[in-house]
Amino acid sequence: MPETNRVRLAVAQTTVCQDPRESAELRESGREVRRLMQEAHRAGARVAHFTEGATCSPHKRVMSVDGPDRVGPADWNRFEWGVLQQELIATAALARELRLWTVLGSVHRLTPPHRPHNSLYVISDRGGVATRYDERMLSNTKISYMYSPGRGPVTFEVDGVRFGCSLGMETHFPEIFSEYERLDVDCVLFSTTGGEPDDGTFATETQAHASTNRYWTSFSVPAQHSPISPAGVIAPDGRWAVRCPQDGTPAVAVTDIDSGTGTISALSRPWRRTARAGLYDRYLVQQDVRSVF
Repeated sequence: MPETNRVRLAVAQTTVCQDPRESAELRESGREVRRLMQEAHRAGARVAHFTEGATCSPHKRVMSVDGPDRVGPADWNRFEWGVLQQELIATAALARELRLWTVLGSVHRLTPPHRPHNSLYVISDRGGVATRYDERMLSNTKISYMYSPGRGPVTFEVDGVRFGCSLGMETHFPEIFSEYERLDVDCVLFSTTGGEPDDGTFATETQAHASTNRYWTSFSVPAQHSPISPAGVIAPDGRWAVRCPQDGTPAVAVTDIDSGTGTISALSRPWRRTARAGLYDRYLVQQDVRSVF
């Protein structure tokens, strides 16, 4: 049987701030992320996965030029960009020190007047940005007033295990997840701030994607959402392998994931591809009146 590649993954739930005008909140978010990175490192993790907006998830009414009573175009001059950059630099430096791949949500600034991306930074264990995923399937508010959409899927590899990234409300779009199956990922890292209100739908849909596509899926949400849907890692059979506490506190949960070589997932994924590629066409009954209404 071929050797299976394994990686220890830490999924985090953090306290997400919503006002990027407040330097103190941005700095506290950075400190919390780095504290949980340290915790993940002590647990032996090679990859730490954080939620959408782990640095800050700007609230639509805070950013609105017509706010706070009306939602309108976002005024990105309200963002303390310099503070955000300092916190990202400190986080990348710690990733290098710990030799810990770190995936976290942040706003990615573009050249004005272009709107920024809502992004996941993939920081390598050498402290550099290996790649970046930009949310593609934006909500009505995000696309109308706040962000520019991303262009395509993003994958990266750690110790022979291949990861894909997804963000925001994209769990509502199964084509995002089936695309990653075709790209041979072993695990999708899905970061979200959840629905409003959080009724558990995002978590349930993400479990279904893991089971349907037979790969691991990491589900990272704000700590504020954990009483309903805590962060966790879903195995390829759709069951939760590990979850964070359901008490509203920042935390990490750690589990080992594998590339699926030699497992049931490794057998079922090729079979499903074969089935989707017209396997059944030659077995269709063409001339039997009992097969037709």
